[in-house]
Amino acid sequence: MPGRKITVAGLLLAAGEARRMGSHHKLLAEFDGCPLVRRSAQTLLSSRLCPVIAVTGHQHSQVESALSELEVEPQFNPAHGTGIGSSLACGFAHPAIMKTGGTLVMLADMPAITPDHVHRLVQAFRQHGGNVIVRASCDGQRGNPVIIPEALYNDMRQLSGDTGARSLIERSELPVLDVETGPAALLDVDTPEAVIRAGGVLKI
Repeated sequence: MPGRKITVAGLLLAAGEARRMGSHHKLLAEFDGCPLVRRSAQTLLSSRLCPVIAVTGHQHSQVESALSELEVEPQFNPAHGTGIGSSLACGFAHPAIMKTGGTLVMLADMPAITPDHVHRLVQAFRQHGGNVIVRASCDGQRGNPVIIPEALYNDMRQLSGDTGARSLIERSELPVLDVETGPAALLDVDTPEAVIRAGGVLKI
């Protein structure tokens, strides 16, 4: 069937400082005994995305240690303090990602995203020939993850500061396909309270 051979990479954004977390690092909080960043990486790996790149920044040595022995390549963003745009640009500049037909961008602090959610997004992307932006949604609300097609890679590499991909997607002439994934598309954990509500255990 057409579109079956379109390669899709995974880009895990794990660089932010999460200032609302106080002394805790949310990506090191444990869910079912596993650091959140590792859990998120395993979700991408279980979905057979290849390659999987993790953009790191804040406390990168601890984050990269939590990813040890996984087939995930860390990519340190020296400008991580300027915002998400710099991390997106850093990730999309990775040579391995530049060779793929699409890249699924996932925030590392979304504990409810499952391999099945990722599979459904990738399936929709391939069914449309890789010429569409695919976005997880919940009851019509746009969320994450998002699959960015190769046609937008150059634009992604131009992002900077705290400007994410939303305005780029809205300006794009490519169709946007929303895939219903339920509340998982909107659940990220930005405060200690949010981590605990989502079932996580805070670690210093």
